Amino acid sequence: MNNKGEVPVNLNDLVEDIRCLAQAYQGDPIAVLGVLRVLESLHREIRDGMFQECLPENRQQLYALLRDIEAEGGWPHIPRMRVQALLQSLRLEAATQEPPQVTILPQEE
Repeated sequence: MNNKGEVPVNLNDLVEDIRCLAQAYQGDPIAVLGVLRVLESLHREIRDGMFQECLPENRQQLYALLRDIEAEGGWPHIPRMRVQALLQSLRLEAATQEPPQVTILPQEE
């Protein structure tokens, strides 16, 4: 990102590549989960390394950073899906599906 907050074209290309990768894995929850884990790990690596190393050293720089965070949508965060939310989602899906049709066969005598 440059000083004006514009995303370089190569970053947009990378985003599109990741989106295509996730779409290619659609229907395979283990593979999609792997993509999410890699993204979370990369987020942590950048945040704990490069970002912390370049944090502001004076009040003017800190003010500029905080102003940018507020203007551009807040602090970047990758929330994890809670197991309870996943289970609730599965329950809702199961509740909306039609019950299986049961056929009762006549008994033979």
